[in-house]
Amino acid sequence: MANILVVDDEMGIRELLSEILSDEGHVILTAENAQQARDARANGAPDLVLLDIWMPDTDGVTLLKEWQRDGLLTMPVIMMSGHATIDTAVEATRIGAMNFLEKPIALQKLLKAVQQGLSRGKEPVRPPSFQARPTTLSSEASANSHSHHIASTVQISPVLSALAADIVAAPVSQGFTVSFELPLREARDAFERAYFEHHLVREGGSMTRVAERTGLERTHLYRKLKQLGVEPSKLVRRGG
Repeated sequence: MANILVVDDEMGIRELLSEILSDEGHVILTAENAQQARDARANGAPDLVLLDIWMPDTDGVTLLKEWQRDGLLTMPVIMMSGHATIDTAVEATRIGAMNFLEKPIALQKLLKAVQQGLSRGKEPVRPPSFQARPTTLSSEASANSHSHHIASTVQISPVLSALAADIVAAPVSQGFTVSFELPLREARDAFERAYFEHHLVREGGSMTRVAERTGLERTHLYRKLKQLGVEPSKLVRRGG
């Protein structure tokens, strides 16, 4: 059993996370903004913090910086957001966040991240290191470097790995391709649309089975499909 602080301005998210984690035997304290989170931290360090990035008064990254500056970042912090960019994730990781969960949060990802956070709770929280391996270019490659994208091999944090996995792990099937020239959000939406369409056709339109296979709650699945413009009934007719 652990003491977990959930910081999110959305009441529905706070209630959902509280219910799930309470069922796992944890004691949950909630805060709807950064000031309430500061007050909760002043009363003692929780074993783990789930911290939303976008909040009306002070955003989660700024609060993370405050705790790091004041020597209060002594507990594992998992960031949450539905609109975070890779730059935001990198910044939070450098400050000291240990993981990142994208909303809507899949149940298994939540429980796994919490378990990993609690297992590392007794370790000192320190920013991960980013070590780039230099790439040696031939004179010809150097001369033409303006027309080529040269990538160094980078030791990537778990946060970036989680963000990148949504696109990198896309199955190459049914002629699906994603242009790397697209903005991240558009590329991710394209992959997610193809991903859900694939599973809807595969499961014959059964939302229950698709929810189980994708690890989403049914409510979140319906919301995600609506957001992506995916119409299950049309897909089933087309797949049949």
